[in-house]
Amino acid sequence: MRINLPTALTLSRIAVIPVFIVIFYLPVRWANDVCTTLFVIAAITDWLDGYIARKYSLTSRFGAFLDPVADKLMVAVALILLVSRNPTEYPSIFLALPSAIIIGREITISALREWMAEVGESAKVAVSYIGKIKTAAQLVAIPMMIFKEPLFGIFPVVDIGLVLLYAAAILTLWSMLIYLRGAWPTLSSSANMDDK
Repeated sequence: MRINLPTALTLSRIAVIPVFIVIFYLPVRWANDVCTTLFVIAAITDWLDGYIARKYSLTSRFGAFLDPVADKLMVAVALILLVSRNPTEYPSIFLALPSAIIIGREITISALREWMAEVGESAKVAVSYIGKIKTAAQLVAIPMMIFKEPLFGIFPVVDIGLVLLYAAAILTLWSMLIYLRGAWPTLSSSANMDDK
């Protein structure tokens, strides 16, 4: 199987995760800056690989499978690292709660999409507009919280990031309800369920 440019960009996001983790825990002043940069680059390549794939007709089944996996891995790892360090001035639960909601939703919807694909109903759980806004909110929130330091010594980057993370968590629940509502007729149909 040949690896085209969009797929290579997607693979690079996965490959950078171990590097991201190691640098995150390095006891050096520049670790936050480098990790913020790595996350922002990963977010840009998320948009870029999709754009290149569509513009130059380089889409593939492998790329379509790998792209959301890379996104979810990077976000989940970043959230876990942030919870472990808690860059906010608030108790850890204030960061753990939206992080658990976001990660839990991704697991739930991934399982739902897999099951709906097995029964031939994947169109009912296609990516929604709310889901895209949620993704944008968390891709802005996470690097702000990784960066940690007040911007220009004035703007409370971590606090703004936490507010955006809560917005992402609310949108996460909203989009999950949309997906579940679309899938509910299939989920609740006895014809699609095995009696146990």
